[in-house]
Amino acid sequence: MKQMRLLFFLLFVALLPAAETPKAALRAGAATSNITPELGGEVVGGFLPFPATHIHDELHARCLVLDDGRTRLALVVCDLLGLHRSVSLEARRLIEEETGIPAAHVLISGTHTHSATNAISTWPRSYVSDMELNPYQRFAARRIADGVRRALHLLRPAEIAFGRVNVPEHVHNRRWFMKDGTAPPNPFGQIDRVKMNPPSGSPNLVEPAGPIDPEVSFLALREPGGRLIALYSAYSLHYVGGVGSGHVSADYYGYYCAALQRRVAQAGDDPAFVAMMANGTSGDINNIDFRAPRAAKAPYEQMRHVAEDVAEKVHGALAGLEWQARAPLAARYRELDVKWRTLEPERIAWAEKTAATTPRIQGKADLPYAYATRLLKLAQPSPETKFPVQVLRLGDICIASSPCETFAETGLEFKQRSPFAKSFMVELAHGYYGYMPTPRHFELGGYETWPGTNNVEPQAAVKLMNAVLDLANELRPVD
Repeated sequence: MKQMRLLFFLLFVALLPAAETPKAALRAGAATSNITPELGGEVVGGFLPFPATHIHDELHARCLVLDDGRTRLALVVCDLLGLHRSVSLEARRLIEEETGIPAAHVLISGTHTHSATNAISTWPRSYVSDMELNPYQRFAARRIADGVRRALHLLRPAEIAFGRVNVPEHVHNRRWFMKDGTAPPNPFGQIDRVKMNPPSGSPNLVEPAGPIDPEVSFLALREPGGRLIALYSAYSLHYVGGVGSGHVSADYYGYYCAALQRRVAQAGDDPAFVAMMANGTSGDINNIDFRAPRAAKAPYEQMRHVAEDVAEKVHGALAGLEWQARAPLAARYRELDVKWRTLEPERIAWAEKTAATTPRIQGKADLPYAYATRLLKLAQPSPETKFPVQVLRLGDICIASSPCETFAETGLEFKQRSPFAKSFMVELAHGYYGYMPTPRHFELGGYETWPGTNNVEPQAAVKLMNAVLDLANELRPVD
């Protein structure tokens, strides 16, 4: 009889409506890894690399790991000008092997500090999708993986919030229309309709050729009702610069992280709060207001000013955030069929002649020679770009990525068209493919459109936008 009662009870339970599986609470952990190079390595960011002679401030890979009970994501921001696709592949291979976090769930980007050594490729730059890593690249990949492992070990219950704050005073479009006949010729002997970094305060300036994105977008993680764990932010500011000769520096990105940490951390905090500043979409943006003459400033003065001001405004926005204890996590990663830049026969002929008649680069004045060597490399690229794009979902927040120096209008378009109201884009992720102007800018010309600065086809921005919107729609919650 007891067995019959038990059988009837089990049948009754089986016929009840299935209850929804309880959602696990979010967990988060954050840590940093030091990626400071040895002295003597090539500092990149200009046309001619030079040896690092002093470490002004250390470089880091700043790492955040999230876990919703079913899925784990890792977000990493590195104090690097950029990183080659193969560096990202190696770091994510190590992460997947050692933590189980899938490579497609790891977002790795560079800040674009111009005062870091080379994690991109050999000099002159080689246009290849896969490469053998040099010692510093292997070191950086190893330290990125170590940082993610450390963050994973610090996972603890967390709440997440999204914030935005406008900080327009530090971002200016650097591409300008100039009065007819006042723009200088480009390295190829032609006159562009747009000048990058024109003379400040010049009466020949007409108007900027594009918009700015003044918004700092950020996601914050805190212990439930308690102290902050990490804050991941993105601002569309190219870099600030103004460092000492031969100095290695994280630029304003590192200063911002330190400034924000001073504002939120308390003595004895363990684990430590981790601030992160990724580069938004700043391929045509910098910190110079070209409408006014430039005032001379001491090394590091301007980057400190920008960092402190942005950190103060982000810190002020924390009080109004709405926190959530649960946030479903998901990721999509895809490598697109984007073509390398095609060179016309006359361009190649110009490059061959210029390279043959100019013995070596001696400084910035030798732009034609610099571009001749780049064009000769670009004329023989690898068969594929393997152009990486990625989209992450963190609850109702969406982050998309680009492997290029991406124009502000591309980031603005993604924010407007994304199926997630809380969306933003991060550039220089999983690779470095040069500048990516929108198609209309190729008609205007200028530095960012020159072959050797721009390395991919004019439709690359369109292909990227279509892809990230597709991926974002795949991750959109079903109503």
